[in-house]
Amino acid sequence: MNLNYIKPHEWKIIEEGFHKEHVTASESIFSLGNGAMGQRANFEEYYSGESLQGSYIGGIYYPDKTRVGWWKNGYPEYFAKVLNAPNWIGIGVKINGKVLDLNKCEIIDFSRELDMRNGLLTRSFIASFPDGDMVKVHVKRFLSMALNEVGVIKYSITPINFDGNIEYEPYLDAGILNEDSNYDEFFWEILDKKTYDDEAYIMSKTLKTGFDVCTGMKTTFQLNDAAITLEKETHSEEKSITYQYTKSINTGDTFSIVKYGGYTQSMNHPVGELFYVSAQKLNEAASIGFDLLLEKQEKLWSRIWDTADIVINGDIKAQQAIRFNIFQLNQTYSGEDSRLNIGPKGFTGEKYGGSTYWDTEAYCIPFYMSTKDHNVARNLLIYRYNQLDKAIENAEKLGFKNGAALYPMVTMNGEECHNEWEITFEEIHRNGAMIYAIYNYVNYTGDVDYIASHGMEVMIAVARFWEQRANFSKDKDQFVILGVTGPNEYENNVNNNWYTNYLAKWCLEYAMENLELLKENYPQDYDRIIGKTNLEAEETIKWGEVARQMYFPYSEADGVYLQQDGFLDKELIPVAGLSKSERPINQKWSWDRILRSPYIKQADVLQGFYFFENHFDDKMIEKHFDFYEPLTVHESSLSPCVHSILASKIDRNEKAYEMYLRTSRLDLDDYNHEVHEGLHITSMAGTWLSIVQGFGGMRNFDNQLSFDPKIPKNWKSYSFKIKYREHTIKVFKNHESCKFYNESDTPVKIIVSGKEITIFNQDLVVV
Repeated sequence: MNLNYIKPHEWKIIEEGFHKEHVTASESIFSLGNGAMGQRANFEEYYSGESLQGSYIGGIYYPDKTRVGWWKNGYPEYFAKVLNAPNWIGIGVKINGKVLDLNKCEIIDFSRELDMRNGLLTRSFIASFPDGDMVKVHVKRFLSMALNEVGVIKYSITPINFDGNIEYEPYLDAGILNEDSNYDEFFWEILDKKTYDDEAYIMSKTLKTGFDVCTGMKTTFQLNDAAITLEKETHSEEKSITYQYTKSINTGDTFSIVKYGGYTQSMNHPVGELFYVSAQKLNEAASIGFDLLLEKQEKLWSRIWDTADIVINGDIKAQQAIRFNIFQLNQTYSGEDSRLNIGPKGFTGEKYGGSTYWDTEAYCIPFYMSTKDHNVARNLLIYRYNQLDKAIENAEKLGFKNGAALYPMVTMNGEECHNEWEITFEEIHRNGAMIYAIYNYVNYTGDVDYIASHGMEVMIAVARFWEQRANFSKDKDQFVILGVTGPNEYENNVNNNWYTNYLAKWCLEYAMENLELLKENYPQDYDRIIGKTNLEAEETIKWGEVARQMYFPYSEADGVYLQQDGFLDKELIPVAGLSKSERPINQKWSWDRILRSPYIKQADVLQGFYFFENHFDDKMIEKHFDFYEPLTVHESSLSPCVHSILASKIDRNEKAYEMYLRTSRLDLDDYNHEVHEGLHITSMAGTWLSIVQGFGGMRNFDNQLSFDPKIPKNWKSYSFKIKYREHTIKVFKNHESCKFYNESDTPVKIIVSGKEITIFNQDLVVV
C-alpha cells in the first residue's frame, strides 16, 4: 500500500484519485463522530469491493462469549464488543437502471476531503458506465454536534451527457454483522418497523444486554437546489426498509437527496418513547435544513478549536497531523456523559472490542482537562468510580478480599472482559493508572473536593489490592510483586517489574497521604468513608510497611533500575542491530522468541519516569533513556509519545521530533499497516502530549504550573492554549523567544525555564 496517499493540508484530510486498495484504510481515516455515535467513511451507494461497514453507538455493547482453548479460574466469560449498529447512511443509486458501483464503473476525478474545521466529509467523482452514460456525483455528510442523535447526508447527481432516469433508494439496514464476532452471531433482535411518508424507523434490541435502539431516516429532495416532492415505492424486508424514488433528469440538471438519519437509544430515553423522540429529532433537523445545520456545526467546532487547536508554522505535515489527532479525540468523546469513555479505536473500527483500557487514565485525561472544562475530565474519573463495585468483584474472582479492587484491563461496564491470561491476571499496573489519574486531575485542577466525594474510596480499594498482591521475601528482606506483565507486553509472567512495584509503592503512600488530608480538612467525609469501607488503623500500618520495604531491581554496574528481575540475563542487542526484514517482530517472530528477547514494545521503566519525573534528577532520566530506548521497537501506538516527551526533557531534540512524527502520523501514514482496522484514538492524546508536555515542557508538579519550551529546528513557530484552573493561557514559541498570554480576568503565576513570572489578566509576557 502507498503509505503517503493522503495529501498534506493544514485543515483537511485529502485523498485524490480512486484506488481500490485504499478503500478500507480511507474508511478509517475519514471517519466521523460526535461523541454520541460515529461511523466509518463507508460509501453511501452500493459498493461491491472490500469494505468494513461500520456504525457505532456510544455505550452500547454485546458480551460476546469468550473463545479460549483452556479455561482458567478467574477468566471473564465474555469479551465486550462495541456493536456494529444498523446502517442508516445507505442510498442505493441507479442511472437508467444501472447500479452505481465504484468497484465496476470507470471513476474519474475522484476526491474525498475531511474538513476538520467543521467535521464535514465531502466526496466527488465522475462515474462512466460501459454504455457511455456519465454522471457527476457530489456528496456531503456530517454528524451533528448540535443534535447529537442526528447525521445528515446531501447526495447530488448531475447527468453529464444524457437525459434519463435517476433512481435513489435510501434504506435502513438492521442486519449488519460485527466483523469481529467470535461465533458469527447476529447480536440484534428486530422488534418493529414503521414507515410514514418519507420517514422510516426500525426498532431493535441487543441480545443479552438489552439496549433498545430506534434507527430512523427522513428524506427530502431538490432539483437544482429547489425543493421538490416525489412519490415512492416501499420495499420492506425482515431486517430492512428501502424507499425507491425515480425522476427523469435532463443533462446538466442536479438532482439531490438530503437524508437525515441517526439513533435514539434506551440509555437516554424511555424505551416506549424511542420512536417518538427519533421522529421528533429527524423532523427538527429537516425543518432546520442542511445548510443551517451545517452553520451550527461550524460554530460548535469553532468553539472546540478555540482552545484545542495547536498551530505549527513551517511543517505542513506536522500541522495536519496534530489537527487530525485533536479532531478525532473530540469526535470520540465530548465529556457530557460519565457513562461513556474512550475506546482505543473510538467509533472507527471493531478491534479491541471498542472497550475502555488504561489508556484513558494514562494518556487521555491530560488532553481533556487542559482543552475543555474540568468537568469533562472529572466525568472520566466518575466513570471508574461508578464501576468500583465491579472492580472489587473482579478482585474477588482472583482471590482478593476485604474490598480490594482490581480494575479491568478491558471493560464496558466495569467487569473484566479481556481473556488473555498474561494480560487479564498479570498486567495489574493498570490499577495504578486509576490512582495516578486522580492525582493528575486534582493536582492540575485544584479540585480537592473530588478526593472527598469520590476519589478516596477508589484509593482505599486499590491500596488494599496492592498490599495483598505484594508478599514478603525472606531472601530479599523486602516486599516483592511476582508474576506480572508490565507495559512491555513482550515479556510476560515476570517478577518485580520496576514500573509495577513503583506504582504500588506510590499508590499506598498517596492513599495514606489523602486519608490524613481528609481527616484534617474533611472530617465528616472522612468518618463517612471510614465507616463505608470499614478501614481500620492496622491496615494503613501494613500499607506503610509494604511501601517502605518495596523491592526494586537495580543494576549497580549500569546505574539503572531494571525492567524486572533477570533482565540482564538477556542478550542486550539494540534494535539498530535488527534487520529490517525482521521488523515488526510481532509479525515476523514466534512468541517464544519475542519473550526471550530484550526488545520492548512500549515505554515500561520509562513510563514510570514519565509519570514521576519529579522524583528523579535529569541525569537519572537521561541514563535510563539511553539504556532502554535503544531496546524499544515502538510496536505499540502508545510508545512514541512517551519517548518524545522524555527526549525533549533531556534535549534529544532530533529523537523527540522523530518520535513526534511517528505518533502524530501513525494512522495517516499507516506505520503499522493496520489502519484499515480503525484509528488509534487513545494514542492520539499522546500526540497532543508530545507537543504540550514535550516541546512545550508543560508540567504541573506540586500545584505549580511550569514550562520549558523548545522548538524543532524545522519549525518556524508553534502555539497552543491550555485551560488551567480558572485561566486560559496561550503559549507561543519560535526560535527567538517564547510568549505567554493570559486570556483570563485574573493573574496567573507560572515558572518558565526555572524562573517564576506573573502574567496579569489579559496581558502578554515575552521570555
